Amino acid sequence: MEVFKHLAMVSAALPVVFSLLVLVNVHAQDQSGFISLDCGMPIDSQNYTEPTIKIKYISDAHFIDTGSSMSILPEYKPSRQQQLAYVRSFPQGMRNCYTVNVTRATKYLIRAFFFYGNYDRQSKLPEFELHLGPNFWDTVSFTSVTTPTFMEIIHVASKNYLQVCLVNIGYGTPFISSLDFRPLKNTTYVTPAGSLSLLYRLDTGSTTNLTYRFPYDVFDRLWWSYDVFAQESTSLVVDQNANNFFQPPSLVMRTAATPFNASGPLEINLGTVSDDYASTPYYAYMHFAELQQLRTNESRAFNITFNGKMWYPSMVPQYLRSDTVYSTTALTGSSLSFSLVPLHNSTLPPILNAIEIYTLLEFSLTETDQDDVDAITSIKSRYRVTRNWQGDPCEPVEYAWAGLNCSYEGLDPPRIISLNLSSSGLTGEIATGISGLTMLQSLDLSNNSLTGSVPDFLARLSNLKELNLKGNQLTGSIPTGLIEISESDLLTLSVEENQDLCASFSCKKKNNILIPILSSIGALVLLLLVVGAIFVFLKREKKQKIRLGSGSSFQTDSFEPQKRKFTYSEVLKITNNFEIILGKGGFGSVYHGLIDGTTEVAVKMLSPSSDGSENVLSWAGRLQIAIDTAHGLEYLHNGCKPPIVHRDVKTSNIFLTGKFQAKLADFGLSRIFPTDSGTHVSTIVARTPGYLDPENVVDQRLNGDFEMNSVWKAVETAMACVALESTRRPTMDEVVIELKDCLVMELARTQRNNNNSPPSIVSLVDSTEASISLNEDTHFSPLARKSTKSAI
Repeated sequence: MEVFKHLAMVSAALPVVFSLLVLVNVHAQDQSGFISLDCGMPIDSQNYTEPTIKIKYISDAHFIDTGSSMSILPEYKPSRQQQLAYVRSFPQGMRNCYTVNVTRATKYLIRAFFFYGNYDRQSKLPEFELHLGPNFWDTVSFTSVTTPTFMEIIHVASKNYLQVCLVNIGYGTPFISSLDFRPLKNTTYVTPAGSLSLLYRLDTGSTTNLTYRFPYDVFDRLWWSYDVFAQESTSLVVDQNANNFFQPPSLVMRTAATPFNASGPLEINLGTVSDDYASTPYYAYMHFAELQQLRTNESRAFNITFNGKMWYPSMVPQYLRSDTVYSTTALTGSSLSFSLVPLHNSTLPPILNAIEIYTLLEFSLTETDQDDVDAITSIKSRYRVTRNWQGDPCEPVEYAWAGLNCSYEGLDPPRIISLNLSSSGLTGEIATGISGLTMLQSLDLSNNSLTGSVPDFLARLSNLKELNLKGNQLTGSIPTGLIEISESDLLTLSVEENQDLCASFSCKKKNNILIPILSSIGALVLLLLVVGAIFVFLKREKKQKIRLGSGSSFQTDSFEPQKRKFTYSEVLKITNNFEIILGKGGFGSVYHGLIDGTTEVAVKMLSPSSDGSENVLSWAGRLQIAIDTAHGLEYLHNGCKPPIVHRDVKTSNIFLTGKFQAKLADFGLSRIFPTDSGTHVSTIVARTPGYLDPENVVDQRLNGDFEMNSVWKAVETAMACVALESTRRPTMDEVVIELKDCLVMELARTQRNNNNSPPSIVSLVDSTEASISLNEDTHFSPLARKSTKSAI
């Protein structure tokens, strides 16, 4: 996408990436999480480490099952890095996709390199599209045979894999040279939605005309030389401890751009936006570090403007520590122009060490339902389907997999509703992966060479209306369930031309004699197991009574007077014959009741079931529930004599009134502790199993409608509560106070929004300060979350 009228600066710098990358001895850097694919490298070649960048590359053969390995012309190899010596070319198919396993909910820098090198001996530069999953990413084009190009995007993985696809649009054969995946910190490059496509990443103070990446940059970002200003530099290390979570490399931060006119502004004009893209949203990140040890009579301070409007006021770089000024809301305008204007009392001119500019890509297409993807991928692998089965099965519609029909319901993920593999040369048994296509309405496996029996799971596909199995080599009998559904006219079943397949109830009769025999044996075995279990239970019960009779070191007499016993008939009366169900937990169903017609109680009946409900609450509502729950626990710990530990705190044991007031419930696993005996009683949490996605600390359905500092404070409180050392955990009354502070922040934000306060647009990542509010439009963002007590 050609957003700006002139981008020649980056293109001109590309060749030096491979010929002028600086070679300096550096300490070994961690490559954990790096995925570096040499595309087209012969599968029998050895993995290697590219010496100029110290990165380990592997063959891409295990990440894609299409394409051809090709070599660039020999005359272009000597001056290039090894990962550019081969390409994977895709002369067949419209869309060919890499599938790479990643960590779900992790932010990745994804970079694809393309070096033509006349690999096809045609000297014809192609043009093709690059897609991320089902969504358009960018168009790949070239300026010459010898000039490489690359695309880079920052994207959060929504699944445990990512797909990068090359799409033929009729202007030549797509190809790719290398493909990189680099995990980033989720606290960096944050946007409300969408992904960030790189436009510029410039080393503005460069004095060497070199391009830097790993191992100097721990995230393997590429920093291009931009030598158009006067420079300042130092030989000292900047940010040796990497306090800034953006972690710009020290080698880049050791130089800075400054205006030729020391009393004037530093102007950074990166282009004029074309008319078609005047509303394109983009994000800017400016990196600063003071390189001079200022004397007492010296100062350096300046305002930053964007297209003539104030963007960040009173910037003061810190000595040998990197700060990052960045936009938290998208920028738009007819040009991309920044000015660093010195304050009237500043004795030194402005500086800028580095800058990054990204365009925002909002991907509109939703990936196919994960269960359907897993199922159809299993089927593809089982039958080795070689159709156009690449990338997402259903999206985009023009590249949907052949033989599939999908349903598209609003914003819901597409679902596979029809699968036609007729006359596809299938062999073996009917794939079990089909059972995962739960929305399937039509299945056609006719005219293949399938063997084995017809599986029972086909009768459990509740939406199936058409099943065509004719023309195979299936044996045995059709499951009773399928026959019944077919005879009730809910399913059209075709099983002709399977010579050894019985299609009626009658074929089962010859095996009926086995049923009573097996049933008798099973009943006998079951009876023996029951008798054995009763014997063991009675024996343990007897031993338990002996132990209780000998005395106990833990007395609960002070708690006994609080207990009341009820007969079953009284329970029926209290619950009005179990009329109102409040909920279900891991130990039974809970019913609403009234004692003496006035006192509300919750009555639990033992059962093995447990359900959950899915209600979307505001962040303030969730905080209020947490506060109410914390109040309840605080009362148990400090208000009860002796103190009580609940031991089963979970969402299903927190009841809500009609006004969403939380009530702590289910004390069946609670333990009481004596306060005067000095005896230490050890207990463990006995909660029922649950699961919480670590990436879902904040429900995505809130769509960002919350105060970020409130969330951070809640997370910090939660982390403190699970500290390994008990002495470092807060008491429940302290937890109540912290949660109330979180609620106050959220309510204040809500009030500001109601009063139409302007949103924050710029943040400064600082190496020493916590969240420092400068004014309504700017704020400091912490490098690592610290105490908010330092806020001013």
